[in-house]
Amino acid sequence: MNLPYRLILASKSPRRQELLRSLEVDFEIRTKEVDESFPATMPVNEVAEYLAVKKSEAFENLKANELVITSDTTVLNEGQILNKAENTEEAFEMIQSLSGKTHQVITGVCLRSSNKSVSFSETTKVTFRVLEKAEIEHYIQNYQPFDKAGAYGIQEWIGMVGIEKIEGDFYNVMGLPLHRLYKELKHF
Repeated sequence: MNLPYRLILASKSPRRQELLRSLEVDFEIRTKEVDESFPATMPVNEVAEYLAVKKSEAFENLKANELVITSDTTVLNEGQILNKAENTEEAFEMIQSLSGKTHQVITGVCLRSSNKSVSFSETTKVTFRVLEKAEIEHYIQNYQPFDKAGAYGIQEWIGMVGIEKIEGDFYNVMGLPLHRLYKELKHF
């Protein structure tokens, strides 16, 4: 893809960096600290896109040839947002709450240049089979559930053995809806 912009990915996430690299585009990483709070009355399915836009607004002095990509991923289970787990117990509770159920993963993305902004969100439904306590414990002990919304990575062991089906973009669950992002970049 030949873009007239210099791409900036505003994310410390190694998964997002890997995903964007897989689109074969050059980019640099530039991050800013942003308050990730949102209005309590906001519908939970709008939070990811709201936060992606909020993160993009921190890049107010972009050069004319720069395009920043910001994103946020939320995991919704029974109408509740599951953030990143703070500790082992919280990670266990989160994964156990997903066991045997279908939940939604929503990634919001914002593309911002010095004179234009486009945002969107993508939703993927993920269904876990009923997980055994020992399986959840194995995953938490051997993988890194603490830097992921919902305390799991679909591309890791728990996803391989525990997820029965997904409806939607697989890469969306990892943190960037690549199909939609590619399309939006081409039309930006």
